[in-house]
Amino acid sequence: MEKYKEIENSIIKKFRKDIWKKFCQAVEEYELVKENDKIAVCISGGKDSMLMAKCFQELKKHGRVKFELVFLLMDPGYSELTLEIIKDNSELLNIPLTIFNSNIFDVVEKHGGDSACYLCAKMRRGFLYSRAEELGCNKIALGHHFDDVIETTLLSMLYGGEVKTMMPKLHSDNYGLELIRPMFLIKEAAIISWKKSNDLEFINCACRFTEGCVINDDGGTSKRKEMKNLIKKFRQTSPYIETSLFNSTRNINMNAILGYHKDGVKHSFLDEYDDIKK
Repeated sequence: MEKYKEIENSIIKKFRKDIWKKFCQAVEEYELVKENDKIAVCISGGKDSMLMAKCFQELKKHGRVKFELVFLLMDPGYSELTLEIIKDNSELLNIPLTIFNSNIFDVVEKHGGDSACYLCAKMRRGFLYSRAEELGCNKIALGHHFDDVIETTLLSMLYGGEVKTMMPKLHSDNYGLELIRPMFLIKEAAIISWKKSNDLEFINCACRFTEGCVINDDGGTSKRKEMKNLIKKFRQTSPYIETSLFNSTRNINMNAILGYHKDGVKHSFLDEYDDIKK
């Protein structure tokens, strides 16, 4: 049996509970894939996006809904070694890449300054959305997983002063596309186990300014890494804390919060406080 077929079997058999079912659950629960969708699956070269691509291929084979896939890789100025690793892994996994180039790293190096990461992320989104539209896609898929969601929630609370989380899908403000996150319910530990079980090695960080991050699972910005470590401590206290944190974003008790804002309008509990008494 070819290697990629063994890897596919591992997704729907050995990792059926922790990966395949979670992927299908997110797709169904959040209505991420619909009839005749054309989805640009964004490939970064890391473990998350590569597994997402394989899950989408399995969904296309076994699912009830007909849809199209484009596995989109943007080369923002990767080193030859990094690009070669991504291509080799894609060939090993039987993922047909559609590659296009951009000069993002050159622009960021010249104009980024202290906002290099922000500028890079913004430009990446713009290039990916534009290319996806050119290819006739109506959706763009990113490989953010369960841990990304709860880390974002904690970051917003502890450093942003608001209760806000990463959403499973969003309409683009500037493009006629919808962003979807089908890995939303899959824990990073399961992804790492899948990778190790199949003896796979992926890049972790392909940024020109942080090279040397190849084949490593311990990455991210300092604040996000801080959240990872915090959640790791939570798990030592109780295995249920991370799930409770996730569930808190969909079980908000509107009778027990000081305020909220929606569509740019702020609301306070005082707005209806006296009316409730009457």
